[in-house]
Amino acid sequence: MSEKFDVTVIGGGPAGYVCAIRASQLGLKTACIESRDTLGGTCLNIGCIPSKSLLNLSEAFHKAQNFSKIGIETGDIKLNLPKMMKNKEKAVTVLTKGVEFLLKKNKVTYIKGKGSLLGENKISISGKDNDTKNIESKNIIISTGSKAVELPGVKFDEEKILSSTGALSMSKVPNKMIIIGAGYIGLEMGSVWSRLGSEVHVIEYLDHITPGLDREISNEFMKILKKQRIEFHLNTKVEKVSKSKNGVTIETSDVQNNKNLFQGDVVLISVGRKPYTENLNLEKVGIQCDDKGRIKVNSKFQTNLKSVYAIGDVINGPMLAHKAEEEGIAVAELISGQAGHVNYDLIPGVIYTSPEVAYVGKSEEELKNKNISYKVGKFPFMANSRAKAIDQPEGFVKILADYNTDRVLGVHIIGPHAGEMIAEMSVAMEFGASSEDIARTCHAHPTFSEAIKEAALSVDKRQIHS
Repeated sequence: MSEKFDVTVIGGGPAGYVCAIRASQLGLKTACIESRDTLGGTCLNIGCIPSKSLLNLSEAFHKAQNFSKIGIETGDIKLNLPKMMKNKEKAVTVLTKGVEFLLKKNKVTYIKGKGSLLGENKISISGKDNDTKNIESKNIIISTGSKAVELPGVKFDEEKILSSTGALSMSKVPNKMIIIGAGYIGLEMGSVWSRLGSEVHVIEYLDHITPGLDREISNEFMKILKKQRIEFHLNTKVEKVSKSKNGVTIETSDVQNNKNLFQGDVVLISVGRKPYTENLNLEKVGIQCDDKGRIKVNSKFQTNLKSVYAIGDVINGPMLAHKAEEEGIAVAELISGQAGHVNYDLIPGVIYTSPEVAYVGKSEEELKNKNISYKVGKFPFMANSRAKAIDQPEGFVKILADYNTDRVLGVHIIGPHAGEMIAEMSVAMEFGASSEDIARTCHAHPTFSEAIKEAALSVDKRQIHS
């Protein structure tokens, strides 16, 4: 007889393992199926965590090269890339093992193998040795994540033509790196390898970087990255990518149809991600997907098969680990008869460059498109005492508040520790705070977060320090 579960999660990434833990906490007999050797999905293994490790390590290397400017005398600073990569792998190993421990602690059955649907309540699991077993489950949750999008006719080899996976594991620093796509992932990877010595060029089809970001922040961001020796080629379409023994060649055309050639050691293709749903048998069991390959779900994360759910990158919405985690908790609680909920209006986003970029809520462009009247408050880190004291004065805080009610509608930060600072505003907005509420809240001095208070004061043109 096949083993029976109340809940079975296919995929052990941020959506899946969090969902499995919460379901088990709620008293449901739970299993989590993962095809990788380690849990944590793309995020922990080949995404968020290794990239943040390399961003931190490369920034430390860059700062060390400039120690003498601030009175710290050292000998020659040398890069030991293999050692840096080992440090990155150590962080990944510790965290993935930690997730495995959490499943065990919470009595979740961890099954290694590839899961595919046999029906509304049946799953087939194939292991490494082609051994197959079937299990039954009252509820099945698909959380198999996403994978990098390839350009038409261009295949990743992870040596010269890279996805983010290859860009996180290069054995040497390329002399010249070409990045196709000026989104979060491309710019983070470009920052890493630029600091370590690469000449980095970014090719973008649009007339601006970071599509979807508040345009004022996007423009400031590009100015700062240009100062860091990253070169941008906007309004540029990639026509062809080819490789040779010596590297890669990218053929492009601009808006005037002028042809250009870019040559480099490697090319990182960073044009987005798509749902990973291969070998799940979705069509066979009749689960409906949209034209982008995302699984269709209702407000309770149910597919058209009522006992099959989907969460994370395989459904509509931003492909962010924290969004996936929230959905994992929500669906477990909904299955248990509770009121699980995700507020999609307040999912923060962060770009982990230096300085960081973070946002929550609406951009100016979104408010204009919706004809919502708003006020703007801004405060530069140039006028923030903590930022000046540690020589990180670039960027600003921008708060958008409803013109009539003063309720905060959006917050955008480019500056030091923006990714941590945005949490204050996520909480404030979750409770419906006005800019006046933020302005009247005492912030410690000297801190970066004082820039948030000053931006809130600026909404009514009463900032103190600028």
